[in-house]
Amino acid sequence: MTDNTPQRPDSGPTRTPELPTQYVPAEVEVPLYERWVERGYFEADAKSGRPAYAIVIPPPNVTGSLHLGHAFEHTLIDALTRRKRMQGYETLWQPGMDHAGIATQNVVERELAKEGTSRHDLGREAFVERVWQWKAESGGQIAGQMRRLGDGVAWNRDRFTMDEGLSRAVQTVFKKMFDDGLIYRAERIINWCPRCLTAISDIEVDYQDDDGELVSLRYGDGDETVVVATTRAETMLGDTAVAVHPDDARYAHLVGKRIRLPLTDRSIPVVADAHVDPEFGTGAVKVTPAHDPNDFAIGQRHGLESIGVLDERGVITAHGPFQGLDRFEARSAIVAALRAEGRIVAEKRPYAHSVGHCSRCRTTLEPRLSLQWWVKVESLAKAAGDAVRDGRVAIHPADMAQRYFDWVDNMHDWCISRQLWWGHRIPVWHGPDGETVCVGPDEEPPGGEGWAQDTDVLDTWFSSGLWPFSTLGWPEQTADLEKFYPNSVLVTGYDLMFFWIARMMMFGLYAMDGVPPFRTIALHGMVRDEFGKKMSKSFGNTVNPLDWMDAYGSDAVRFTLARGANPGTDVPIGEDWVQASRNFANKIWNATRFALMNGATVEGEFPPVERLSAADRWILSRLNTVVAEADAYYDDYQFAKLSDALYHFAWDEVFDWYVELSKTTFFAGGEQAAVSARVLGEVLDVTLRLLHPVVPFVTETLWTTLTGGESLVVADWPRDSGFRDAAAEAEIALVRQVVTEVRRFRSDQGLQPGQKVPARFDAAGTALAPHEAAVRQLLRLQPEGDGFSATASLPVAGVTVALDLSGTIDVAAERKRLTKDLAAAEKEKSDAGKKLGNEAFLAKAPDQVVEKIRGRLATAEADIARIRAQLSGLPQE
Repeated sequence: MTDNTPQRPDSGPTRTPELPTQYVPAEVEVPLYERWVERGYFEADAKSGRPAYAIVIPPPNVTGSLHLGHAFEHTLIDALTRRKRMQGYETLWQPGMDHAGIATQNVVERELAKEGTSRHDLGREAFVERVWQWKAESGGQIAGQMRRLGDGVAWNRDRFTMDEGLSRAVQTVFKKMFDDGLIYRAERIINWCPRCLTAISDIEVDYQDDDGELVSLRYGDGDETVVVATTRAETMLGDTAVAVHPDDARYAHLVGKRIRLPLTDRSIPVVADAHVDPEFGTGAVKVTPAHDPNDFAIGQRHGLESIGVLDERGVITAHGPFQGLDRFEARSAIVAALRAEGRIVAEKRPYAHSVGHCSRCRTTLEPRLSLQWWVKVESLAKAAGDAVRDGRVAIHPADMAQRYFDWVDNMHDWCISRQLWWGHRIPVWHGPDGETVCVGPDEEPPGGEGWAQDTDVLDTWFSSGLWPFSTLGWPEQTADLEKFYPNSVLVTGYDLMFFWIARMMMFGLYAMDGVPPFRTIALHGMVRDEFGKKMSKSFGNTVNPLDWMDAYGSDAVRFTLARGANPGTDVPIGEDWVQASRNFANKIWNATRFALMNGATVEGEFPPVERLSAADRWILSRLNTVVAEADAYYDDYQFAKLSDALYHFAWDEVFDWYVELSKTTFFAGGEQAAVSARVLGEVLDVTLRLLHPVVPFVTETLWTTLTGGESLVVADWPRDSGFRDAAAEAEIALVRQVVTEVRRFRSDQGLQPGQKVPARFDAAGTALAPHEAAVRQLLRLQPEGDGFSATASLPVAGVTVALDLSGTIDVAAERKRLTKDLAAAEKEKSDAGKKLGNEAFLAKAPDQVVEKIRGRLATAEADIARIRAQLSGLPQE
């Protein structure tokens, strides 16, 4: 092979390749995947001399099952890792699952409830043992579903956030942060779920507009009266002040005085605080420090008492007639009591307002003063921001970086304690006299009477934030850690920027001496339905990807998802698109089968350039261009552009043009047929390699049949050899132009695609002369023969194709139709020309509008030329 042609592929022994007439994914995918795993293709060796490429899986919940979002993300990661493995990298895609504290505890508690018992009946130790039992029997079904999708993960390294090694990492980090003063315990307002009975972090709150009520209440009497408004009337039992703005003259006479709080025996002060907006409502607000974060801050500034009036289940605890009522029952009862006292000034129902809900169980959350464990994030968040600003970590697409900065630059201290039993228990022991001792993984906890471990567990995001290095054996200095940390890239949804990405950045920089956990953060969007609507059970538009895999094959699902994956943007998907991707897989199969039946091969020396036809040189030139494009798109995480480029190259250029152009050569046989068979084998070999990371199953089956190679998983990734042939590309472009124009003319005349028509092909002396046989084959054009009468003549690209249409069309009707089309095209040209000639219009119209009109003008001019040529080619009546 000469230096300017593609490299010779791997080849196997001489054989007679055979393929079934149809591709049936269900018969191929599962056994093929198991073969890959058994052969250890996805395992990673930390001691190899190959460069490392590492990605962690965003660990799915142990309670979860594969949904389209997982399938989408996993397809992208799998494509990246498969390509890198083919490029010779020691590739690690780290799998694992998250213990999902709240979700998992809820699942097991529901099972216990069906049995007529509860976790409290079992006790903590027995309950945790029950959760481990559930995990062993029912958890982690998503792992099997990932195999269906084709995930090339290192299953021999599968991790779980509660396993021994990761638990050791959690305890080590906690101890280090505690000793460094970054973890502390304090009473603050937190988001409390009365159903899950635990605190949850701000980023786990789902806000939605609920229909509630806005009630205006009159506090005080006579001249010492203030009206406040609230959507949570039940909390007024815990009010300890009314606040007004210091400069609000309306209330200056009341500041410092005390007014009566209705329904209670208490009076409360009126305080002046700059937080109050005098323009909003009455300019006065009730202050309930134990049940509102802003009120808590006001209370801190003014030394106000914090009175809790709701217990952990949202039940009123304040003494009086409302004690024991649920918060929503109490709300109605308190409003009724206030109305009876004449304290209701105004009521608005329904009143839509934003209300926080638990992301796990959808229960309305309750702000609640609670003693919790916190991470002091100021220095950690600054480090996480600096790592992106100074270029150590790149965010892709770059315009997403500002959202990241908006979060880390304004991060509040993180509440890390949860009032659960399932999770990493906080490694702190409390003594009988208020002592507090944090215990590391190699330390003995204090013993003796009165010592007890803290009952809370850590937020799930604490352990998953350590994922990039805890899965590699940290805190031990392992070979895996040295080889694969930092990870090469993190691929995840932009919705996890605050939940997970920022946590990993903070922990990685802190625990790994300033080395960030990954070099690049590649963000993708959310999967939506074909109309762009969010998928939700309540909308009835959710899809089980396994159903589509069963119907169309995993490759079809993967290709559809990848083809919609523009960086950072949401991905619409519909079943019609999956069907189209199934058709693409079938096209690859059928075209390769045809090629094999006609001798396509990768065996033997590659022919020198001088023996290649123009079509051969064209497709090899295009092949190398597409290899270069694929590399550029992969490196820029442009999966949609990558998939589109490969789709059109494979379907349009290889299968629809080169294979068709080669048929004449194959039918003729001889030396040139052998050359084209070798070229076609080369093109298919490289094309299947390029497609493999996205559609691994069908390409593996075809490639191993074509080449006899071991597996595409471990085959070499194609390289752009630099071979280009502009002259051949221009020559075949003319061939395609002639065929396309004549096909359009035939269609316009109402001729069937397979209908043969006598024709004269006047191409002598042109670059198209050598392609006459192929053009005739593609266009179903017969030799002119005796009695030939050129009733239509088409001048295209320097060639004249004369057709004998006598007896095949109604000339008068066709001339009438074309004349009507010509008039419409000329009117379109006139209208567009007038607008473009109007200086006033051009001065005011947006650029995109002007460009659109220019495009209309160009199209109209092309239509006029085409229709006139068709009219001139019609026989005279």
